[in-house]
Amino acid sequence: MRLILLGAPGAGKGTVAKMLTAIDGSVQISTGDILRAAVKEGTDLGKEAQGYMSRGDLVPDSLIMGIMGERLLEDDCKSGFLLDGFPRTIPQAEALKELLTKLNIELDGVVNLNVPRDVILDRLTTRRTCEDCGAIYNVKSNPPKVEGVCDKCGGKVVQRDDEAEEAISKRLDVFNEQTAPLVGFYEKEGMLWDINATSSDEVVATIKEKLGIA
Repeated sequence: MRLILLGAPGAGKGTVAKMLTAIDGSVQISTGDILRAAVKEGTDLGKEAQGYMSRGDLVPDSLIMGIMGERLLEDDCKSGFLLDGFPRTIPQAEALKELLTKLNIELDGVVNLNVPRDVILDRLTTRRTCEDCGAIYNVKSNPPKVEGVCDKCGGKVVQRDDEAEEAISKRLDVFNEQTAPLVGFYEKEGMLWDINATSSDEVVATIKEKLGIA
């Protein structure tokens, strides 16, 4: 499968992506991951990106598209890929369209995870993360066995600064300004699958149905 996953922070893109990659061996690609990998491998584009990142500047779209182009040509993408949280803006969507045409890659669809704001706020403000291994918990639905202690590695489980209510509201506002217009862009392209669901299982079932996967 070759899909783009759209949705606000906390809409469940990461969970859905992991469930989908388990179905057919597709790879999950996020911009952060490919930038970190390019920097680690010391590619020319990676070195250039590192300059921006170490200064705390945003990596320009042209550079991200170059790294994305390299990534999509790697062998593991042949069995399919899921773009998680990319593109973020209309210019990135237009550049991605050009890139895919150049690489002769066709997308199956663009999935928009439609989750109400109050559900996202509740989800993220109750989320806790292990400082050491990154394991994710939820104080309501999936708390650690011992409060504040990671079940997996014994590390400290904390609420991240960017998951306090005020920070989340701000992140959602930024998302609505910059990224929500992508829904309209892909709707015009005739590629949008708008899925209203708060359950990841339901989302995956709908995607499988659209792709004709039993």
